[in-house]
Amino acid sequence: MIELRKIDDDNFQDCLSLRTSVKNKNYVDEVVYSFAEAWLDYEYYNLFAINLNDKVIGFVSMYTEEDHYQIINFLIDDAFQNKGYGKVAAKLCIDYLAYELNATQISLPVYKDNEQALYFWQKLGFYISENIESDYLWLRLNI
Repeated sequence: MIELRKIDDDNFQDCLSLRTSVKNKNYVDEVVYSFAEAWLDYEYYNLFAINLNDKVIGFVSMYTEEDHYQIINFLIDDAFQNKGYGKVAAKLCIDYLAYELNATQISLPVYKDNEQALYFWQKLGFYISENIESDYLWLRLNI
């Protein structure tokens, strides 16, 4: 069963060990970067391990500052990609933001050339907004 688990002493190191081989390193931030980013602005970040039963297979960081709900970094380890786990985990993220935090819109940045990620998120109902920052397109999902 796929589930989101808060980062703690038991899964911290496993999250740091996650690997995803994307064609461009700008596509996905390393988990350690997300930890550092969350440490700087800790009151607005929610970090989760993505678990398959008791095995950490991915990671997600979400930014949740009053009416700004964002999935910032989302990754599934190479060994577990293309098995449908990412789709289930992404839906869990959407449900968490929508039902636990009452989000009415969710945003996420995708590197403009990352066609695979654009396709993935659009299949889940996200659309490309007019907001572009540097080389990132901001996708939105209205709940």
